[in-house]
Amino acid sequence: MSALLPFRDINVHASSTYYAFSSPSSPNAPTLVIDRPSGDLRLNDGKITGGHRVSSISGILGIIKLRLDSYVIVITKSQQMGRIKGHQIYKVVSTEFMPLRERKVTDPDEDTYLAYLKMQIKTGPMYFSYTFDLTNSFQRQAQCDPSEPLWERADDRFFWNRFICSSLIDFREGKASGRLSSGPQPGVDSYILPVMFGMMNITNTSIKGNGLTFVLITRRSRYRAGTRYMSRGLDDQGHVSNFNETEQSIILNDSASSGLTSFAGDQGFTNGKPVGGKETQVLAYVQTRGSVPVFWAEVNTLHYTPKLQIRGVESATEAAKLHFDEQIRLYGENYMVNLVNQKGREMRVKDAYEQMVKILQSSPVERTEADRKTSEKFNIIEPSDKKSWYDHLHYVYFDFHNETKGLKWHRAQLLLDQLKDGLVAGGYFHGIDMPSGGIDVRRKQTAVVRTNCMDCLDRTNVIQSMLGRWSLNRMLIDLNVLRPGETAQDDQTFEHLFRNVWADNADVVSRSYSGTGALKTDFTRTGNRTRAGALQDLNNSITRYVRNNFTDGPRQDGFDLFLGAYRPDEAGIGSAQQFMDRRPLLVQAVPYVLGFCVFFVVISAGTSRMPDSTVWPLRIFTLLCMGVAGYAGNFMLKYGTLYVNWPKLNTPQWAIEAYQDTLDKACKDPLIGKLVSAGGKGDGRLGSLEEGKKRRE
Repeated sequence: MSALLPFRDINVHASSTYYAFSSPSSPNAPTLVIDRPSGDLRLNDGKITGGHRVSSISGILGIIKLRLDSYVIVITKSQQMGRIKGHQIYKVVSTEFMPLRERKVTDPDEDTYLAYLKMQIKTGPMYFSYTFDLTNSFQRQAQCDPSEPLWERADDRFFWNRFICSSLIDFREGKASGRLSSGPQPGVDSYILPVMFGMMNITNTSIKGNGLTFVLITRRSRYRAGTRYMSRGLDDQGHVSNFNETEQSIILNDSASSGLTSFAGDQGFTNGKPVGGKETQVLAYVQTRGSVPVFWAEVNTLHYTPKLQIRGVESATEAAKLHFDEQIRLYGENYMVNLVNQKGREMRVKDAYEQMVKILQSSPVERTEADRKTSEKFNIIEPSDKKSWYDHLHYVYFDFHNETKGLKWHRAQLLLDQLKDGLVAGGYFHGIDMPSGGIDVRRKQTAVVRTNCMDCLDRTNVIQSMLGRWSLNRMLIDLNVLRPGETAQDDQTFEHLFRNVWADNADVVSRSYSGTGALKTDFTRTGNRTRAGALQDLNNSITRYVRNNFTDGPRQDGFDLFLGAYRPDEAGIGSAQQFMDRRPLLVQAVPYVLGFCVFFVVISAGTSRMPDSTVWPLRIFTLLCMGVAGYAGNFMLKYGTLYVNWPKLNTPQWAIEAYQDTLDKACKDPLIGKLVSAGGKGDGRLGSLEEGKKRRE
């Protein structure tokens, strides 16, 4: 029995009492009806053709309930990205929010929620397919049940719109609370479309005349997702910040996907010869990245370097066990490559990581029982494989900055000497499509390299691209495409493609976390460190500073809203005016005073005067403005935490504490401390921060 796949074409009939979704190419399929304004879901056996508006959409992204209204988010435009084994892949280009209330709701908080959600969707690269599971690696797909609906096969970590699809999924499983719910509704399966957040590149190319499809996919986890300084380390559930799974694969003899996205200067399959027979073959290698798995944070203070905070390592042990239990269960042997500096401020993070690994490896506890379905789906490692469950963890330290100082980036290859035995033993996935429709798995990948630096961005990107090149060469040698000693780098056209695809991947991962493209991509693209690359890195670093301090709060709120980490409909009455600035008025006024004084000084210095004019009053006032500007600037730097744009919805506990401590110090300022205190110390922006603290407790 074949599974019901998502509809490729959906028509929307909208009226004042309902939204009706149906597929014109599937006339016998039921119509999904969402009643307005209640939001109740039901299936209608016949077509509903009424309504004052009819439009065509690419799919339903989900349904989200905010403070005063619910919205159906639909994909109105999508872009073809290429084919994988004949399956078309799309990128979300534009969406529309369809309110359930007929009359527009006017509310400042509601408008802000919508603005943050739209910003998150617009800036987040999201991909989907109607017939191919983008959330699972090729190896996991080979072990999935093809009779299951696409959304049920999806990896929960990378099912990015899982939360906003929860009402559809609940209705499908008969768990909906609506008055019309009556048991499981399998007809809804075709309306649930899993979407992946990350990077996708599909290119038909060739290496030394051998045609193949080169695919690079990076999947970002929806757990503990957020922005650079607002989301660090580990949470109590074992999820780490900025966790991404990157899969590099080559597909051979994939004639069903040829001729669509050939690399410029290459003829793709038209110029290639088949490799290893006529069967379609997939060879794939998976890597992961994720934040250091301890409780740590970096607190913004408007200084370029934030304050580093690390809680006791022992307190994070249980959470770290949850994290690595999952990593071992899913990937097998874990080679944990740590790239943070062994000197300076980063040394504390390195020491905490190493202490955590020692605690885990000395733990006598065997593997905890995993979820039955997950074990069946990803069964790679069994408890009896080794003496201790955590012996599957292999810690590898590489002082990246010290080894590559002086622009000696080639020295990153030294890390391969430490990893080579593990890489060879861990292997890669190799599967062959069978005529019957199944997959003949010739070999499995039984180990993964988990790479991290402080941000899991720039240094991590360099190392992952290096490992990607090593694994690719090994695949091609095993296929007899290359002879021992040859490398894919010998093909200049493919080498140019390889470098740019990995650099694009680095930029996408970095942009979603830090707000800018990655650093060091000139090395990834060209193999050399260039002056232009150094200038671009400087520009990105300055942009990161501005965004991380002044715009990441709303970005973090957007993630929390979309992924369900904050639910306005459950926030309670006290959550009104959530985004109001409640800092003391004098604290709010300091930047404006600084701006006015600087403006006046600049104008007075650049304005000519009449010969007979009196200048001493102007000079006195200019000197006064210079003094006030100096004091205001010093005040902002000294109490910079008060001027960071913190998240308003789920403010981290460490941010609440830092804000309160800084406000207490500002109230003791010898010049204007009393005025700050009189301006409402207890009614500062801490009001919204404390509200976030109560919600978590």
